[in-house]
Amino acid sequence: MSIISNHHNKITLIYNSKTSIGKQTLAYANNTRKKLLAIDTSKTTVTSTQWVEIIDKLNVVASKLINTSHPNFVKHYDEKTSLELNDWLKIIEKHPEVITTPIFINGSTYKQISSPSEIVRYLKPDSAGVSRNP
Repeated sequence: MSIISNHHNKITLIYNSKTSIGKQTLAYANNTRKKLLAIDTSKTTVTSTQWVEIIDKLNVVASKLINTSHPNFVKHYDEKTSLELNDWLKIIEKHPEVITTPIFINGSTYKQISSPSEIVRYLKPDSAGVSRNP
């Protein structure tokens, strides 16, 4: 069973409002007709259980979510540090600003958004004017 709501009429955007990509992606996401749940990681904690689900649905390893050259990562760890999943989750919990990109969730679609305008392709309506997943 999913911890994160996966309804096709609802979009969840996990982003950081202290980054330009986060702010710009949120602006694009606000233009959808679907219900938007915007989770700002600079203000709201995403639980480790939720991160594990996100990692699984994105089909990536935890380290791919983290900017290992971010000052708050470099301050505590070496880029080549070998860490276990629980270690990566602790880093995310203590320093959510190290997350590389916003994460878009709609239904069963989970995507890392590397460019703010990229989210538009996931928000486009079909011929009936209803937004759908790619």
